Amino acid sequence: MNPWSPPAVTSPHPTWNPDLEELARHRKRLRGRRRKLLLRLASRLPSAPFRVLPDFLIIGAAKSATTTLYAYLEQSPHVAWSLRKEAFFFDKTFHWGLTWYRAFFPLKSAVARQARETGGTVRTGEGSPDYLFHPHAARRVRETLPNTKLVAILRNPVDRAFSFYKHQIMRTNEPFTFEEAVDAEEKRLQGELERMERDEGYASFNRQHYSYKARGCYMDQLDRWLEHFPREQILVQITDDLHSDPQTGVNELTEFLGLPPIEVKIPKRTHEGVRIDPMKPEVRARLLEHFRPHNERLEAFLGRDLNWDR
Repeated sequence: MNPWSPPAVTSPHPTWNPDLEELARHRKRLRGRRRKLLLRLASRLPSAPFRVLPDFLIIGAAKSATTTLYAYLEQSPHVAWSLRKEAFFFDKTFHWGLTWYRAFFPLKSAVARQARETGGTVRTGEGSPDYLFHPHAARRVRETLPNTKLVAILRNPVDRAFSFYKHQIMRTNEPFTFEEAVDAEEKRLQGELERMERDEGYASFNRQHYSYKARGCYMDQLDRWLEHFPREQILVQITDDLHSDPQTGVNELTEFLGLPPIEVKIPKRTHEGVRIDPMKPEVRARLLEHFRPHNERLEAFLGRDLNWDR
């Protein structure tokens, strides 16, 4: 099974009315690009023993500006990236083995050459935003890359949930309105985490795609990572900070990674693709109340006020 394949378009959405033929063509193009990626990875398997493993991982959270963070780091001559931003190894394809994972990364000789050309350290990394949320990812990373540095960037969980919902409309034909999806989450996810914990080979479609509230309980996820990694190996950044002051955010990140600072160029912002009615105020108020204790735990952990109560 291809872990990157979206399902077929089946029916119009109750609150979103796209050109379904164009959407189907878009998804077909995505499948074509993913097939090409798989073929390219397969061609790199023989050279996998001569490839590096990552020095750092951007582990999430999904829809919290991990792509923006990636784009900033791409501007550094001291970073050598994987074949694509998201390797999906420690969540979706861990059973494919370390040789498969190595195929994503540059040759050791290429990294050494880049280090000579830049006159300094070169770090390699990838960013798969589901790692933070996956119940087995932290342990798998610890067993495979015990010294890797971990970067989590977190967004107001209410805004993150709505953005994730719009993404799922595109990805999975989410049939519900946002309010319905939030209300249905508990039933959809019932027993899924427990089954994943019992059976490491089980991949929960519902937990991956319909976890609008669960993904916003950040300390529950960070606690899992802190069971396997010391605090000093994990950098937690905030999406609002990165958007309001990108240079300071990137300076913090490059210092954490042991890299020279860079002067960032602001990448062109793009809209999130799906245009639907805004979240209802009463739904937002309900979610703010739901996340309040979780946000307070995170604020205590970070020692700062996040102002996520509005």
